[in-house]
Amino acid sequence: MKTRREAIDYCMSLGTAYEDTPFRDKNWTVVRHMKTNKVFAWIFEKDGHIWVNVKCEPGALEFWRQAYPSVVPAFHLNKDHWNSIILDGSVPEEEIHEMIKQSYLLTKKK
Repeated sequence: MKTRREAIDYCMSLGTAYEDTPFRDKNWTVVRHMKTNKVFAWIFEKDGHIWVNVKCEPGALEFWRQAYPSVVPAFHLNKDHWNSIILDGSVPEEEIHEMIKQSYLLTKKK
């Protein structure tokens, strides 16, 4: 996964979600849950790559950050709850899918 469209399409495949561009800056796309409007993926371009911010369980934050140099504390979000995945080709696609899926599940809870 390297493109914005691939990230958005995977997010949309998880269930009742929709794509939104809530900011004046069209660089930012968010994917939200239909019922609650909660965001589970923040997608944007920075430094020549697409980045995806995802929510993580507290214990998983450091695991992902240590496993992959391209998983870093979230850009513009709470670094105690969110990570940024830099889509530079160094993180296996199945791992990106897992992180996005976990974010989807964590933000789906009421």
